[in-house]
Amino acid sequence: MRIIKLWDLNDKKHLDKVLEQEIYENRKVYGVAKKIVSDVIKNKDEAVFKYSKKFDKVDIDKNSIKVSKEEVVKAKKTVSKDFIHALNIAKQNIIRFHKFQLRKQYSIDSKGRFYLKAKYIPLDSVGIYIPGGKAVYPSTVLMAGIPAKIAGVRRIIVCTPPQTDLKVNPYILVAADLVGINEIYKVGGVQSIAAMAYGTESIRPVDKIVGPGNIYVTMAKKIVFGRVGIESLAGPSEVLIIADKYANANFIAADLLSQAEHDENANCLLITDSLILGYKVLKCINEQKKYLKRKEIVEKSLSKGCIIVVKKLEEGIEICNMKAPEHLQVMVEKPFAILSKIKNAGTIFIGRYSPTTVGDYIAGVNHILPTGGSSRFSSSLGVDDFVKRVNYVYYSKDTLNSLSKDILELTKVEGLDAHGNSITIRLSKGSK
Repeated sequence: MRIIKLWDLNDKKHLDKVLEQEIYENRKVYGVAKKIVSDVIKNKDEAVFKYSKKFDKVDIDKNSIKVSKEEVVKAKKTVSKDFIHALNIAKQNIIRFHKFQLRKQYSIDSKGRFYLKAKYIPLDSVGIYIPGGKAVYPSTVLMAGIPAKIAGVRRIIVCTPPQTDLKVNPYILVAADLVGINEIYKVGGVQSIAAMAYGTESIRPVDKIVGPGNIYVTMAKKIVFGRVGIESLAGPSEVLIIADKYANANFIAADLLSQAEHDENANCLLITDSLILGYKVLKCINEQKKYLKRKEIVEKSLSKGCIIVVKKLEEGIEICNMKAPEHLQVMVEKPFAILSKIKNAGTIFIGRYSPTTVGDYIAGVNHILPTGGSSRFSSSLGVDDFVKRVNYVYYSKDTLNSLSKDILELTKVEGLDAHGNSITIRLSKGSK
């Protein structure tokens, strides 16, 4: 990690580059994804099987693409009781937090003159993509599936790439079973996104697709958006830590490493008003990374990260709001005193004993978060992502008459005479 001193003019030049948002977009990748999506639309299962063989090295067919009940039963016998217990604790906490997000319908009733109402209706079907490449994510099954269940989604499916033996990771199967998802397909990548969006002989289409994935999956979601809904175009994982001289360097190092291990493009930043702390953190990182299984990934990721040293923390908060990180950790002596100044972040973790990891797994907040600076305008995945709002309007004849002049004035200004006619025709004598 590079140290940038904001009072040094040479270092300051690098700040703009640091603040550049990691947009998961690539023309070449987009072209490849577009070709695969088009193939799946045209050839359905045949294309899905072809690309699964090409990219995941598995021979799936119509008889093996869907996970069977027997496979789920075997998976339950494979995992430990400790894992089941931990998963249940996470499930309870996620339910407890997300159930408060349920929207209530509201209405305005003017005693027969007019009636307006907004009703929240769950989506009919949702597809969840669970990655299966560099790590296993049963926690993501809970984070995506539980809010959908709370919302009342009738049909929830999971698509995830299988292992080379054609089996789905047992931890993913157990997590899906715990949520109550029993429609799971052994297919990943662009072909799974296309299949969920347009349907094949084996996979019925859904209304919305959620879940993280690599750049190809992200580009596929961008391509199918409009045919289906998506929650976001996710980029690499991000963490930004704001720390003062009182912060624990070992804790900070561990938290930076925890996000760096996601993938080589993870974005890890520390902002501090203490140069001494910055050097301490670098030393701690070098010590801790020696023992990590994903050391190579961590080193590539951290080579792109940096420690920004500011004269005052207020400068750091300003930079944080510009960066709008996915995860923000506030590790200062009095963290609650500065929270009101922070406007942009996916989730804010407060104090030295609230690392990002607790949010990733057990706190109950959702770990599917806006990346690439999109926390400026969007939020974490939640119940809202799985409902739609339908409006209802009733006007009596007298009410329409009383407002007709104003409606007609607006239609006249916009030059839409047919709109105006739909009002005047109702005002003519003898109309019922």
